[in-house]
Order: sequence, then C-alpha cells, then structure tokens
Amino acid sequence: MKLHRKLTILADAAKYDASCASSGAKGRTVQGSRAQGGRGLGNTSNGICHSYTPDGRCVSLLKILLTNYCVFDCLYCVNRTSSDVPRARFTPAEVVHLTVEMYRRNYIEGLFLSSGVLKSPDHTMAEMVEVARTLRQERGFGGYIHLKTVAGASDEAIAEAGRWADRISCNVELPTRRDLAKLAPEKRATEIDRAMQVTKARIDEDRDRRSKRFAPAGQSTQMIVGATPTPDRDVLETADALYTRHRLRRVYYSAYSPTPHADGALPVARPSLIREHRLYQADWLLRFYGFAVDELVDASRPNLPDDMDPKLAWALRHRALFPIDPMRADREQLLRVPGLGTRGVDAILAARKHRRLTLDDLRRLRISTRKVRPFLDLPGSDAARWLDRIDLRARMKPPEQLELFGARVSARDGQL
Repeated sequence: MKLHRKLTILADAAKYDASCASSGAKGRTVQGSRAQGGRGLGNTSNGICHSYTPDGRCVSLLKILLTNYCVFDCLYCVNRTSSDVPRARFTPAEVVHLTVEMYRRNYIEGLFLSSGVLKSPDHTMAEMVEVARTLRQERGFGGYIHLKTVAGASDEAIAEAGRWADRISCNVELPTRRDLAKLAPEKRATEIDRAMQVTKARIDEDRDRRSKRFAPAGQSTQMIVGATPTPDRDVLETADALYTRHRLRRVYYSAYSPTPHADGALPVARPSLIREHRLYQADWLLRFYGFAVDELVDASRPNLPDDMDPKLAWALRHRALFPIDPMRADREQLLRVPGLGTRGVDAILAARKHRRLTLDDLRRLRISTRKVRPFLDLPGSDAARWLDRIDLRARMKPPEQLELFGARVSARDGQL
C-alpha cells in the first residue's frame, strides 16, 4: 500500500482521540544534534506548539495511528477487530519520515502517535517507542511528541515511552468500570489504573531529582461520554479521582460518535455536544476554582444543566451567599462569582488596593457587568434587587440567535 493511502486511513482513524493538546511542555535540547546550537529539529522560537491554544487557535500536530489493526473488539471503537473499515499499518521508519518531512515543509510542529493493539501491548509499545527514539536520537527532533501508552504493557515499556515523549497518556475509555465491562470486556480497569500509576511514580521520581526528563508535560487521559446512560455525576467523580490519585494534567471528554455498523447496544444518534462542553466547564471548576463534585451535581441533580454553565447554575441555587463585597471578599469567594475568571479576580484584587470599585471600574477591567451585576455589592449595581427577581434564571441565560435556516441556537460562551 502506498504511503499516501496509509496516511489517509490512519489519520482519519486517529480523529476520535481528543487528548492531543500539548500545553505545559517545553522544548527539548537534543544532545548530539548537528543542528546549530545543538537545539535540533522541531524546536520553535516560542517552545512547544499546541494543537488547540486557549483562544481556540488550532496549531498542527501530525496526529496518526501506527496501525488501525486491533486485537480488541471494543463495541464503541471504529477500529475494533470486528469492524470492516479499511486497514493499514505504518512501519516506525515511515512515521519518522512523515514527521520529519512534514515538519520541514512547515505542515506540522509535533507528533501525536497512538495505535490499535497489534499482537500484544508490549509489541505495540515497542514500535511506538522506536518512532520516538529514532526521532530524538537519530534525527535530532526536539519538537513535541505525545505517545499513547497501551494498558497491559510492561513497566519497562511505559518507562521507555516516557523517556522519549513529552507527554504520555493511557485512555480510561469509559466513565465507570461497569461501562468498561459492558462495552470493552477485554480491557481491564486495573491494567489502565496500573499504567497511570507507573507513569505517576516515574514523574514523581524525576521531580524529586529535579531532572524533568520523564514525560515533562505529564500524563492525560480520555473518556467517552454518551455511549452509556451514565450520568455526569459519575463522570466527574471518576475524573476527580483520577486527578487526585494520578495527578493527571487533563481529563478529556469525548462525546460518543456513532460508527458504521455499530453494535445495537450503542446509541443510534450522537449525544449533544453541549454535554461535552458542560463537562469541560465543570472540570475547570474542579481544577482551578475550588469546587467539589457534589456542589455541581448530586443525587437529586445527577446531570449538569444544558441551558447554562455550571457555575451560574450553582450560584442561582445559592442566592443567599450573594451579593458579596468585592472590596472584602477573598480570592476563593470571588472565584465563585459567575462571570469572573481567574484573570478577572486577580485584576479586582490588584485594583481594590487603590480605590473603591464601581461598575465602571469593572468595565475598564474588561469584566462583563451583565454577568456579575447580580452577585457583587457595588455602588449602583442594585444586586439585591436583581437576586430577588423570580425570573433571574431566565434573564441570565445567554442571548439566542437564528441559524441560517431559522433554527434557534444559544450564543453560549465558555466564560466561568
């Protein structure tokens, strides 16, 4: 099979993996490189590139599978062994060649490499590691490399992957062990957990030695949501446990995408992408805003609301805590105000040292007064009157606009 045809098949097969952002890594210095200054191939002036930057810009990585052959038959996966999709397989040398040549043509700025499980986890890992090792040692590539580790691979294989890659990840696949047993019975949650624990231990060892040579951008994972009826509460509890136990950099949520000739146990239609978006917002609140899972979802409300972001929903359920005085409130209290992000809170804390803040001051700080007005006690804000309104929930919803053919959609933004 020609290389171009392989690339078409294996790039398309990799599109279902969302966990390829490269934030948090720094460029590598490649020893022995013939490039000027020893920096090697793939280093850019601003360090490591991103696949998606915080402002939404897409920066390119070569994102492919080594092969879409797989010995597993996970029901949700387009590359399962019983699928009739076209199959292809790269050799490690071909992936190295593609990475270097695409980088030289300024098509890409890094590599994201995953794979179906070929023969065994260790065999698959050995071939992916060979790609990364060759790029680093023989081609002097100092750019970003993300390798997927395969659950069930040996500790030595995972250690070797982290030696050459900037980030490694092992997909948890589904939110609960019950879901995994139902849709991917050949995979073991214990093996996935062990792979993450081995990675964490090696990262911790490097941190203690202050070397930061093993997967310096940390580890991440991905879970599919919507393939089972599992509610958001279980999804977020699993993510929170992973952050605590394995100190992951990110948990990625991927709305289930129906595949050709899917099993009858799976949903026919793709779940709403709004759910995926709300999970990312809730995840951000857990990691950076001091929220606990049971503050966002609980037994009586197991799913996040579709019509507003989870911080606003929490604030409307706890109106008695508001309004708060931005001149006296601590950082943790301000972070719970809808419409205030971390930058906005930091700006308020800095500005209030010099004067009593007003709504006009917040506008100058580029803070949305429409969002924060009901929750902050400011001169002229009439916050108490706003909070007492029965229709406050409806008034705080984002405005709606018409699509091209007349269907209404919400103009939602991601600000927390």
